Amino acid sequence: MSSRRNFLSGLGASLGASIAGITAAATAASVSKVAMAALPEPVMQTSPDTMPPLVPNNGRPYNPVVTLNGWTLPWRMNNGIKEFHLVAEPVVREMAPGFKAHLWGYNGQSPGPTLEVVEGDRVRIFVTNKLPEHTSVHWHGQRLPNGMDGVSGLTQKSIPPGKTFVYEFVARRPGTFMYHPHADEMVQMAMGMMGSWVTHPKGKHPQIDEVDRDFVFLLNSYDIDPGAYTPKVMTMLDFNLWSWNSRVFPGIDPLVVRKNDKVRIRVGNLTMTNHPIHIHGHEFQVTGTDGGPVPRSARWPEVTTDIAVGQMRQIEFLADEEGDWSFHCHKAHHTMNAMGHEVPTMIGVDHTGVAKQINSLIPDYMVMGERGMADMIEMEMPVPDNTAPMMTGDGPFGSVEMGGMFSVVKVRKDQKPGDYKDPGWYKHPPGTVAHEWTGKVAEPVRARADTASSKGMPTEKKNQPEVEVQVRKPVGKMNHG
Repeated sequence: MSSRRNFLSGLGASLGASIAGITAAATAASVSKVAMAALPEPVMQTSPDTMPPLVPNNGRPYNPVVTLNGWTLPWRMNNGIKEFHLVAEPVVREMAPGFKAHLWGYNGQSPGPTLEVVEGDRVRIFVTNKLPEHTSVHWHGQRLPNGMDGVSGLTQKSIPPGKTFVYEFVARRPGTFMYHPHADEMVQMAMGMMGSWVTHPKGKHPQIDEVDRDFVFLLNSYDIDPGAYTPKVMTMLDFNLWSWNSRVFPGIDPLVVRKNDKVRIRVGNLTMTNHPIHIHGHEFQVTGTDGGPVPRSARWPEVTTDIAVGQMRQIEFLADEEGDWSFHCHKAHHTMNAMGHEVPTMIGVDHTGVAKQINSLIPDYMVMGERGMADMIEMEMPVPDNTAPMMTGDGPFGSVEMGGMFSVVKVRKDQKPGDYKDPGWYKHPPGTVAHEWTGKVAEPVRARADTASSKGMPTEKKNQPEVEVQVRKPVGKMNHG
């Protein structure tokens, strides 16, 4: 069971072609001799694409998740224990085509790979530190022995650079969880160190339905100057890149489903603010949090749910409406890329030609268009190399004028079960697309002064100055006792 061949058999056929490489594990005195004899080789992945679900071929069976622009980490079974190997290391993450960031992550990616287990599994996770500083891993939301909680200085010694530590516990309850450092947390999480964890129920569960499609991703944010590669870790609020699994639209893949599929989407928030996540065309229920399944009696229909910092939310809906449905954070600034927070508002001001002249002297100079932000798309203003344009991504009818935390749920009646390939843009039935009206448009009817007065309606008085609010002062003494 400890051979490389048996370990790689856990990959499944769907991931075999996507694995970028396998590196040897680092020797670590912190791991016991018994554990070292069975130390699994870490599996690495550098592709930013959404990988197919990893179907288990050993251990307890379950319906696997699909990590949006990510993947599930393979494991091996060792005497009944499910073993994983995480490598904390610097990574290069392509956040959108042509735009790359120098981050920290796990096994070649930020966020790291999703860990999938089954309720009751005993898991052993080897963590090798290839960062320039110490680290640890906290298993967010898990019930486990205190010494396995991953808080540097409190429950364990930090993992020094070049060393490997081992965590071992039983996955006691099903749900959606996360993992992230609890060592120099401000820096390491700002650099992208995080990952998803899913514990599937071991059997039929009274509060957990079976679904056809099960997606998972994390919300993250970065502050990367235009033309730069590395996030500014001291930023508290003014982030300029809002991302899902460290990808920004149009680099975020669509969520492809079949019409009438029961769909579950698991979302975790490791940014510095809350995010109202909104779907078009359907309503959903929040069926779970990082505290576990939500009782059926406590659920209600929603189209938007707010996810606070450090929270997981699990939503479910029936995909019974065909089309390309927007799915995004409802904070408007979070659906933009490389956003400057000190851009002057120039609505109504004619500055034709001025911006180009100033830009030739100050390359980073940028202003809002005189008719609104959409002007900037039409002007096709140049941006520095390695910068995600602010509002990009084209749809079948033109620019979507979105970036950041935005994607599309694509519902198709002819999508095959288990097929996640992008079907292209939706072909709308004739007569179902909003279009220009070319007929006569009637003038709005306004009440005349003479008829309005006879009907008791307010009339316009001559020579009365326009005011927004008319205040009528009280007459006589007021008793405030």
